[in-house]
Amino acid sequence: MSYTREEDNGKDVIMFMEPSEATTASRATSTSASDNGDQSAAFNPETGEINWDCPCLGGMAKPPCGEAFKEAFSCFVFSTSEPKGFDCVEKFQAMQECFKAHPDVYGDELDKDDEDEEEEDQAPKDATETKGGKDDDPEQKKNV
Repeated sequence: MSYTREEDNGKDVIMFMEPSEATTASRATSTSASDNGDQSAAFNPETGEINWDCPCLGGMAKPPCGEAFKEAFSCFVFSTSEPKGFDCVEKFQAMQECFKAHPDVYGDELDKDDEDEEEEDQAPKDATETKGGKDDDPEQKKNV
C-alpha cells in the first residue's frame, strides 16, 4: 500500500510505499525527469554526457576559466583512481591558477576558499589538544 502527502510548505512531497514499489517508482521518476529536460544534474551516467549548461555548475563552464574547469571536472567525473579524482590534482591546480589570474570574476570564490583554509588551520588536530580532552576527564582517571 502506498500514498503521497504534500507538506504544508508546498514544496515537499512525501511518498510512502513498499520497497518493490519504490524501485519501480524511482525508475519512472528518473525517466520522466530526463524526458522533461531536467537539468538538475551535471552528469548523466546513462549517456555518459556532462551537461555544461546545468545551473548546478554555477556558470563555471563559461569563460574566462571555463575550459580549465571543464578539463578538471571531466577528469573527476570519469576518474577511476582511489580516492576518486586523485589523478586530477594537476588539472584542478591549473583551474585554481586561472581563478587567481581573474580575481575580478572569481574573487568571491577565492575569498571563500581562503576562509575555509583559515578555519581548518585554527581547528584542533587532536582531541587531546583541546581543554577537557581524554586525559583531563576526572571520570576517566577514576576508572583507571
